[in-house]
Amino acid sequence: MVHNLDDEVVKKIRRAAHSYDQYSGCSQSVLLALQEGLGIGDIESFKAATVLSGGVARRGETCGAILGGLMALGLYHGRDDMTNYEQYASAMIVADEICQDFQRRLQQEFCFKKKLDSCLCKDIQQRIYGRSYILKIPEQRKAFLKAGGHSDEGCYKVCGIAAEVTTRKLLELNLGN
Repeated sequence: MVHNLDDEVVKKIRRAAHSYDQYSGCSQSVLLALQEGLGIGDIESFKAATVLSGGVARRGETCGAILGGLMALGLYHGRDDMTNYEQYASAMIVADEICQDFQRRLQQEFCFKKKLDSCLCKDIQQRIYGRSYILKIPEQRKAFLKAGGHSDEGCYKVCGIAAEVTTRKLLELNLGN
């Protein structure tokens, strides 16, 4: 169970990720909100997230928002020794739980009629906007923005959800330690 103080932390981190996406860069928006809210990572990890947005280099692959969350998980719960298989396996279990929670929350908050079975940016776009966009193509990026891609009910909200589910899981891990 998350305490009231933790609920405030979760809300603050969600709001920050939601807000930061106005500058583009869903992966960095989520990661920065988690870094600030939980005191993890550094400027180097933040910079490393630059190219993950828009489904990795704007290609529609894995959602950059969830990648930012998973990077935070790695900073918080990742292995620091390549030979430590137990830590690797443990982090992978938690990463899968975060991805499943992310999909569930997107489903709930956007009221998708069909179950969302992936964390692909193009699949999430299809559900939210009725089509997907290849964001590296300028005309499609413009159409995406016109459809509400960077709005409170678009990617800003997706970033907030990714930050929230990741924060909750990281706080849960902290309580278990």
